[in-house]
Amino acid sequence: MLRVSVIYGTGMSDISNLFSVSLNSPIVSIRCESNWGTVPLSIIKKNNLQISFLNRHHSINNHITPPHSIKHRGNIHAVASFSPDIIISINSVGSISSELKPGEIGLASDIIDFTEYAWSFHDIIAHHSDRTSNFDTKAIEIVSEVLKQIQGSEATRLIVAQCNGPQFESPAEINALEILGAEAVNMTLGPESRLISELSIPHVSILCSSNWASGKNPKGSKIVIDHKEVENTSGSMNKIVLECINYLIMNYQV
Repeated sequence: MLRVSVIYGTGMSDISNLFSVSLNSPIVSIRCESNWGTVPLSIIKKNNLQISFLNRHHSINNHITPPHSIKHRGNIHAVASFSPDIIISINSVGSISSELKPGEIGLASDIIDFTEYAWSFHDIIAHHSDRTSNFDTKAIEIVSEVLKQIQGSEATRLIVAQCNGPQFESPAEINALEILGAEAVNMTLGPESRLISELSIPHVSILCSSNWASGKNPKGSKIVIDHKEVENTSGSMNKIVLECINYLIMNYQV
C-alpha cells in the first residue's frame, strides 16, 4: 500500500474534496492526539492507496491560524503517525525570481531558514538531523514531468526563504533574501521541512506562486500585496495541484 500525506494551506481548502471526487471514495475525518495538541486529518482510502490531508492552519473554532501561531510539531507528528511513504506539502509563495510568475507552480529545491525559533522534536537530548537533501529527488522529477505537460515548460526549482509572518515582508527584506540566493518566500515551509528531516520521511514541496514578493512586481515596485488576491490566486491552482498529486501517486514506487 502506498501511503501519502498532504499538507495544504492558503487557497487550497477544497483539495481533499476534489481528490475524494476524483477517486470516488469518501473522506473519513479523524482527530490525532499529540503532546502538541489535537490535529484534524481527512483520510481517503482506495485500493492500495491511503492518503491523508491536513490543513496546516486548522483551529478549534474554524478560524485560520496565522503562520506564526501554527503548532508545527503537532501537525508533523500527526501526518507522520500514518507512516507515509512521502509527505507532499503545498506551499503558497511570493515570487522573488521572474522564473516563477504568480499563477505558476514550481518545486522547492532548497531552503534558507535563519528564523529565530528552533523547531525540533528533541528538546532534551540533542539530535542533529541531516539536511543536505531537504527534498526528495525522485518525487521532484516525477512532479516536474507532469508540470511540463501542463505548463509547457519544466517546473522551476527554487530556493525558498522562510519568514515568520504574519505580515508580508518589506522590500528591503526581500532584497536581502535575494542577495542570499532566495528565489521565493514563504511562511511555513521552514518549520515543516526541519521537523520532517528529523523523521527521515521523503518530502516534496509544491510551490504555488500567489503573488510577487514585496517590491518585485514588474508593473511597479510600490504595488501593494493584497491578502484576498493572494488567496484567490492560490485557489485558482488547486486543480493543477490535484493533477500533480495524482501523477506522483501513479508513478512513485517505494
